[in-house]
Amino acid sequence: MTVKTPLTWLYVPGDRPDVVTKALSSGADVVIVDLEDAVAPERKEYARRATAEFLGEPHPVPVHVRITDERDVPPLAALPGLAGLRLAKVTHASDIHRVAVRAPDVALYALLESALAVEHAHAIATAHQAVRGIALGEADLRADLGVREDSGLDWARGRAVVAARAAGLAPPVQSVYPDVRDLDGLAASCVRGRALGLLGRAAIHPRQLPVIEDAYRPTPREVAEAEEVVEAAASDGGALAMRDGRFVDAAIVAAARRTLALAKRD
Repeated sequence: MTVKTPLTWLYVPGDRPDVVTKALSSGADVVIVDLEDAVAPERKEYARRATAEFLGEPHPVPVHVRITDERDVPPLAALPGLAGLRLAKVTHASDIHRVAVRAPDVALYALLESALAVEHAHAIATAHQAVRGIALGEADLRADLGVREDSGLDWARGRAVVAARAAGLAPPVQSVYPDVRDLDGLAASCVRGRALGLLGRAAIHPRQLPVIEDAYRPTPREVAEAEEVVEAAASDGGALAMRDGRFVDAAIVAAARRTLALAKRD
């Protein structure tokens, strides 16, 4: 069975079980129940109980939980509806180890939200076999770095992309776009993220999902070019020159195959 490459990851507050349930039919590839920033301190305990109840059975869409408190791990780890834990504010590889010991069979995703975390990106990505991905938490990272323009985070984004690739992980997911009404801005930001090597994006409202999906899926032209490369490579054992003058080697063929796989992810 082919596993669909996720492109959309929808955050929902853990203290709103009605919203969490609706998120399952939103079209998101992954639903992330948030026990961190989206929940007020006085609502945390209720959010934990509601999330545990929700995860008491499996769901048709993978459900992850974003946590910041390691005490949340044991009650969640054995629940049949849990597909992964997203660990907020990871700074060192040791942060991963402490969670992995408590949840040895759960997929872990580390969020890098400080300058120190970015510097340790590869160590975090390779900290444990349970790590399935890394990504930036850009709101906190922006504040930590004092970055005023969005482009000021491009180096950190590239660092995360390189670290993930070096660790054999999937490309990082792009961080959320906070203005849910600015869909044109979201689309332009996704184009930028895709150019930097990110793959897919987290969202905070269902209306953002189709924009992200469209931005990150290969265009018809990209698919046609990839098909041409793969077809040409099938009849030639080594590097070759295409009719339009492009030089194609094994790396380009591999990239073309990834494009076709992403286009056919349904």
